[in-house]
Amino acid sequence: MSHAFLLIPGLNASARLFDAQVPFLWTLGSVVIADHTRDDTIAAIAARILNDAPPRFTLLGHSMGGYVAFEIMRQAPERVDRLVLLDTSARQDTEAQTRSRLDCIALAESGRLADVNEGVFPFIVHESRIDDMALRLACDTMSEEVGVSAYIRQHTAIVTRPDSRATLASIRCPTLVMVGDNDQLTPPPLSEEIASGIDGATLVTIPDCGHLSTLERPSVVNSALARWLG
Repeated sequence: MSHAFLLIPGLNASARLFDAQVPFLWTLGSVVIADHTRDDTIAAIAARILNDAPPRFTLLGHSMGGYVAFEIMRQAPERVDRLVLLDTSARQDTEAQTRSRLDCIALAESGRLADVNEGVFPFIVHESRIDDMALRLACDTMSEEVGVSAYIRQHTAIVTRPDSRATLASIRCPTLVMVGDNDQLTPPPLSEEIASGIDGATLVTIPDCGHLSTLERPSVVNSALARWLG
């Protein structure tokens, strides 16, 4: 039976984030990359995605896409057959994280998003990839595809997002949680917390990997998906 997959990228990331996953998932069913660029609250982003989504689907969210996935699980859990969460967190930001995001928004508003991207890159990839120009180009290209206005809307939504820890226990569908072992933005303990909070969830830690698991270790991510999807 054919199946639908709904993929939600992270902050400042476009469909390109899933370049290596789409061909694989396409062999199993239809693939939709969600638009998470047009609203400035997580609730509104989730509602728009649901409005355009297939009736039922396997939901996959990376980072910010995970924040939106938690909201979809609150708004329409009956439509989600399976859930995949990559490099994300169920927690709200700390005060320090919020201040950092507001600084990023201010820089983007002043036309300095490229400077933000330059500063962030070493923190979103494994230390061995800091000089990986192909990976850096992919990130810069995705940022251009998202655009400054959408980046500001996304960051605004992230700053005001709800804490999702209280609703983890209500998630009933099969769930896979993946995280890079060297993820500095959403470190492995945050994924461990998610997996322990969802009954029966599977946790996979990806070796030699930072925050951008789908781009850094695409074959490992795909192999884990293949095993879990059966």
